[in-house]
Amino acid sequence: MSVAPVDSIPSLSSDLFYDIFRRLDGATLASAACTCAALCSISKEENLWENVCSSMWPSTNREDVKSLISSIGGFRKFYADCFPLIVNKEVVEYQLNNYLEYPDNWTEAEYYGDMNESESISPSDFVSIVDIRFKGKPICSKVLWGIPNANGYDGWFYNCPFRIDILTYADRDDINDGAVHLSVTDGLPPITSLERERKDGKLWQVLHEGLQLSWIIVNKKIKQAANLASWSPLGGQRHWPTDKDFVIRFGSVLPARDILPCQVAECILIMKFRVVHTEEDGVQTTLKLTELSMQLEDMEGAHVNGRNSLHILKEALSSRRSKNYGEVLESCHMYLKVQNELKEEKMRNESRLDRLCILSGIAAFMTFWYCFMKW
Repeated sequence: MSVAPVDSIPSLSSDLFYDIFRRLDGATLASAACTCAALCSISKEENLWENVCSSMWPSTNREDVKSLISSIGGFRKFYADCFPLIVNKEVVEYQLNNYLEYPDNWTEAEYYGDMNESESISPSDFVSIVDIRFKGKPICSKVLWGIPNANGYDGWFYNCPFRIDILTYADRDDINDGAVHLSVTDGLPPITSLERERKDGKLWQVLHEGLQLSWIIVNKKIKQAANLASWSPLGGQRHWPTDKDFVIRFGSVLPARDILPCQVAECILIMKFRVVHTEEDGVQTTLKLTELSMQLEDMEGAHVNGRNSLHILKEALSSRRSKNYGEVLESCHMYLKVQNELKEEKMRNESRLDRLCILSGIAAFMTFWYCFMKW
């Protein structure tokens, strides 16, 4: 069967291109838009990007989330903001004697700079849009409006360590309401016993390779969004704190210039699964998601308080991003390298201080003994 030649793109129906474009993923759709003016015009259709976002982040299917995305610029902008991941290569080594500390007697205006009331940061401005996939299949979608327990500017939230636990506070009418489970039917390997798992680590390996996390933060006031997750795991811990627990860590390195002394902060996203059944129980291997949380830490591993965390999250919304996942991993590894070097330097300083104290004690004892004998 012969095919009629096509002289130019405009001779084809725009409806035909629209039908083709709605089957593409975001990266391919963006590339197609760069080919010519006609395809660029078609690719700007908001419904196309809504389909892309819906496929990538199932939580955007919710009507309230759709309204939120429309209010901050639409699905095309949302995808452009949230598909690339945060990259921070401004992590530099710094010496402990140059470590900047903020005076305790600073007022809030001096600490943050003068801000108008309309420019202040409110916990209610933030929305968390969270999606988890296992082996490419969506298993959990959660949406959290605002930041829990942050009522009142003088509340405990602003001075206590910042933490968000999605499973505790997320809306109850989300897509995957209730507990989240993974089993052999989802692709987990059958585990005869935890003792066997401790030896071969098969379940841990499948979890580490198969899980993907997207944690998008949206600020309604400034109409910006960013994905704080690393998509794939950065690390984790087996059998902690019990033999049945598996902790998997995601995250990113966020800018904290003029907010924290170290100028950067680590956003740590924790996903914890617990083994509820193994094959020896007479049922298929089953895991339950027991924790999905966010916290911020400085380079020394100290928790960042709520007040500073709000400023860091706001800065993250305008930080540099990249579609190159290797570049994202490089920035995270660079941060860990500098952090480990800082810890080693602190340990060396503490060791030198301990030796100095011991020598001082010996010298004082010898001096006392000499004076006593002479007397």
